[in-house]
Amino acid sequence: MRVEIGLAPLLVAACLGVAAPSGALSEAPAAGATVEADATLSAFIESAREADIVVLGEVHDNPEHHRVQAEIVAALAPKALVFEMIPQELEAELGELRAAGTDRAAQAAALDWADSGWPDFGYYAAVMEAAPEAQIFGAGQPSAEVSRAALEGAAGVFGPDAAIYGLDARFEPEEQARREAEQAAAHCHALSPEALPGMVEAQRFRDAGLADATLWARIMTGGGQVVVIAGSGHADKLTGMPAMVALAEPEAKVLALGQFEPGAAPAAGEFDAVLYAPPPAREDPCAGLAPKG
Repeated sequence: MRVEIGLAPLLVAACLGVAAPSGALSEAPAAGATVEADATLSAFIESAREADIVVLGEVHDNPEHHRVQAEIVAALAPKALVFEMIPQELEAELGELRAAGTDRAAQAAALDWADSGWPDFGYYAAVMEAAPEAQIFGAGQPSAEVSRAALEGAAGVFGPDAAIYGLDARFEPEEQARREAEQAAAHCHALSPEALPGMVEAQRFRDAGLADATLWARIMTGGGQVVVIAGSGHADKLTGMPAMVALAEPEAKVLALGQFEPGAAPAAGEFDAVLYAPPPAREDPCAGLAPKG
């Protein structure tokens, strides 16, 4: 069964990497890092040509991360693109608009982008335009469903196929504690300890929905290559959406790129390649939020 995932409010939908908490960023990469990054990117692209699913992480408001995504997508020319940011129920309308040659403004209006909480639509339009023949799939749903997952548990909200993605399994205490700590940091330590298990469930729900949308894209394109655009927290092969794909379709070859800002990579992350880019100018997302717990 195909299941959508969704948006919570912008801060709550931090995806473990939208914007680092205050003080978490280090200096810009040292001299020579650009050459190393170019080599890493080239090697990743070559490896990705043979992959069934390629997951491209991001910090959502970092323009360099989107430039890299567009470069990779142009090189791969995948059959499908799956976006964390696009509501599933609007993917058909978006496809029709693209086929009709409409401009970015019309596409953004159809997606109600201005009120979505996501950054500049141009970031994602450029990725789509890098693969003009790719079919677009959405992996977003109303925030109410994510909120339900936080309150009721991911498995119950996801439905009968929850076990396919491991949502029926409990984490060991150490892993549960690690994930709760990760969510606390992602939310500026502004959530009460009682709220953290629900945030873990919401994240699992989003990951399972991303995996479900990706496997659906594979089916709908006859097994064609799928590129997934999502926050780097979702791209983690140990704890994110690729781990759920591995449960549901073990034979699928999945490659994942994590993109971060200096000093902000999660300690437990596992990716086939990691790239860093300096942060853009942004307000401190944690300003005015009092730590709890």
